[in-house]
Amino acid sequence: MKPAEGSTVIGKSVTIRGELTGSEDLFMDGQIEGTITLTTSRLTIGPNARVNADINVHDVIIFGRVDGNIKATGSIDLRQTAVVTGDVLANRLAIEESAVIKGRVELNPTGASAPQSS
Repeated sequence: MKPAEGSTVIGKSVTIRGELTGSEDLFMDGQIEGTITLTTSRLTIGPNARVNADINVHDVIIFGRVDGNIKATGSIDLRQTAVVTGDVLANRLAIEESAVIKGRVELNPTGASAPQSS
């Protein structure tokens, strides 16, 4: 799997603990524990990645394992090898055959208003 051109790459031998923030596309193939915030960018979680973090991004493509809640203002794309344990909130969600998701899924397409509680 090759990272998208122009993406910052975090290799499979890298481990990060803490808060990761930025404003550019990121390809993550290592391990991270904490939070990931890329509200205007795309995050790609590679096949070797092990993420134990809450994620807040514009778009995310997942090939690896994520334990944590995911919020995407754009789309979430779970590829065949993806395993996600946590709640998912997005405008769009694509799940390939064999991908696994364990948690609550909430879709809020662009332009639709969120349900209001009384």
